[in-house]
Parts: sequence; structure tokens; C-alpha cells
Amino acid sequence: MVTSVTAVHEPERIIGADRILPVVVLGDATRAAPLADALTAGGLRSVEVTLRTDAAADVIRAMSRHPDLLVGAGTVLTPDQVDAAVEARARFVVSPGFGPAVVRRCRERGVPVFPGVSSATEIQMALDAGIETVKFFPAEQLGGVAMIKALAAPFRSVRFIPTGGVNAGNLADYLALPAVVAVGGTWMVAPDLLAAGDWDEVTRRTAAAVAAARPA
Repeated sequence: MVTSVTAVHEPERIIGADRILPVVVLGDATRAAPLADALTAGGLRSVEVTLRTDAAADVIRAMSRHPDLLVGAGTVLTPDQVDAAVEARARFVVSPGFGPAVVRRCRERGVPVFPGVSSATEIQMALDAGIETVKFFPAEQLGGVAMIKALAAPFRSVRFIPTGGVNAGNLADYLALPAVVAVGGTWMVAPDLLAAGDWDEVTRRTAAAVAAARPA
């Protein structure tokens, strides 16, 4: 597949402009459309739908119909899952770790990939693969802001999307780091909110997160 440079970098541009990437675990595809509406009403234009449920592909497909929302697939572990995500109209792929086979398949399918890293070795692997924007996961458990500062010093071209333990209370600390392009989080799309269909609260938390990210 031939993909333009603009198309490859568009997800990173949109995620970087929003500075917040909600990470969704949703097992009921009928809730996908109202969730998409709630997120965009709160001011976000991108979302990561994890492949942790049997309904994930249908959720991605349904949310992708929203004209103002860029939808990606997360927790992508295998090349077959890359194929399923692309066929469901995912516009980018996120993995929890660096998987060479996943990265290769993303390249073959012309879809941007943000692989997970947790060490200098994995960052070096990403650079060797031509990737400079990575997911730092699980961020808080790995040392959080201090660890990203330490890793960013030798890897000056790398940009991070820390995910895992990031919340409304610490997102500003992460976003204050020049090496952080955005943060990933679940607090505005918490499972209890999605189960209850509390779209007003999703929008409220999303708008609050967008407002908190703006000064950073």
C-alpha cells in the first residue's frame, strides 16, 4: 500500500494538537456512536480503542463514522490484529511494547504505529525502525516524569506518549515536558461511565482535561 507522508503524520499532528489521547475499553458497540459524540463535544478529536474486547473492531468501525474523530486501535499484539484494525478503519495503531512483527505489518499496511517502550533498549529499537514517537508504558510504574526526563536526555529526537497511571491530577506535569507530545488516559472514559452511558460526564471530564492541558 502506498501512503502519502501527509497521511502518515496526520494522526501524530492531531494527537499532538489535542495533547490527550483517551484510551477506551468498550465491549458494547451500540455505545460507540454516543461515546464519539461525547468526546468530540468535550473538545477531543482522537481516541484509542483497545483490542481488549470481542466488540473492539465493531467499536472502531462505528466510531470511525464520526466525521470529526480520528480513531486508532490499541493493545495491538500481532500482525493479524493489525489487519483487523485496518479493516475496521483504524487510522493508527498503538502497542503496549515494541513488537517488530507488528511494526512491519503496520508499514506494509501503510498505517502509523506508536509502539510501547519501557527502556532505553526499546527506544533504540524504535529508532532503528525509523520511529521517533513512542508510547511510554506503564508510565507511572516506570518512574513517571523523572524517567521520561532521564530517557529524553540521550534520545533528543524521541517524542513520548506516556500512558498508565496518568490522570487529571498529574497530566500537567507530564505535558510540561518538551519530549511529551500527548498523554494517554482513561479517566474521562472510565468503564463505569461507559457502562452507565453517562455521556454528559464523559463530555464534562473531557472538557476539563482539554482545559487543563491547554496551559501546558
